[in-house]
Amino acid sequence: MDTTDLEVAEDEGIETQNRDFSPRTIVLGEGHLFPAVEEDIFGEEVGASGSVVVPATEAFGEYQEDQVRTVTVDKIPEDDRYPGAHVDVDGEHGHVETIIGGRARVDFNHPLAGEDIEYDYEVVGTVDDPVEQAKGLLQMYFDVELDMHIQTDEVETEVTVEPDEDDEDGETPEESQEGGEAADAEPETETEIDEQETLYIESNPQLQFNQQWLMSKQQILGDVMTKIDVDRVIVQEIIEGGGMPGMGGLGGLGDIDAALEDADIDADEIMDELDVDDETVEDDEE
Repeated sequence: MDTTDLEVAEDEGIETQNRDFSPRTIVLGEGHLFPAVEEDIFGEEVGASGSVVVPATEAFGEYQEDQVRTVTVDKIPEDDRYPGAHVDVDGEHGHVETIIGGRARVDFNHPLAGEDIEYDYEVVGTVDDPVEQAKGLLQMYFDVELDMHIQTDEVETEVTVEPDEDDEDGETPEESQEGGEAADAEPETETEIDEQETLYIESNPQLQFNQQWLMSKQQILGDVMTKIDVDRVIVQEIIEGGGMPGMGGLGGLGDIDAALEDADIDADEIMDELDVDDETVEDDEE
């Protein structure tokens, strides 16, 4: 199913290129592991290891024959029309068994449905530093390693000033208005300076094009804020380099002159024609 042991991956024929086999950071009690595995890990010390067999009913469920269905091939992308391809059809994920004519047989069971899962683990450390906790959580969710830090920022916030219940004459604000009607004036505000703990995350292209990040970053970052106890998160996009070629100020005009010369076009002649066109437009307007 998954492993952080490179030797196990190689023995089982799992693709190892571009895969991270470093230890995973998980939060016990948050559903990151099967409940039976979490129960076995609770209370263990660093260095402890164990093995848990998770019954199929508690893992990926029993295999259900009615989850193997026939669909039209029109619902499957052309590049995925072959046995074994993983596909999404009408919001369900499955794998193609066979394709005959305009029909495809798709199995929507989990690949490990009906299987008992043997889960081996080793506790290699605990994570107490908030930055390392955030790194581990985001790596677990998005499979990317990001640079980040926490700092205390002074943030300006606008707060509404509550009016006094009575004015100087002993009248309420409503009574002091002509006809006893409340004023329509906007409420007064003042600026306050608050100290907020901010997690700064340096984004990268791998994260920016991550589908799960695009769809659920708000929810996941909110979860991270709660777990590491910060007030806000700022994701920074770092852009390096000297800009686009030929766009550096007026320097790009040199490229235009060179192109005109290569095309054997007289720039002065073009300008004269433009001037003539302008004069014609002005005459028409008159």
